[in-house]
Amino acid sequence: MSRLARPANGRMIGGVCAALARRFGTSATTMRVIFVLSCLLPGPQFLLYIALWILFPSEGKAARTAW
Repeated sequence: MSRLARPANGRMIGGVCAALARRFGTSATTMRVIFVLSCLLPGPQFLLYIALWILFPSEGKAARTAW
């Protein structure tokens, strides 16, 4: 498994789905479909996406951070 960092290439909005797909070894399209389907269920999916967008460093910045 790789580090959680939003990739510079292959992102659509924020790169969160692409980062999670890379982490779990699946395609970004599959992760995006899972996210869209989860939006049909009640819950804070969009808030979670925004929080992960803020928390996951960008790929270029991830190399410079200590953790």
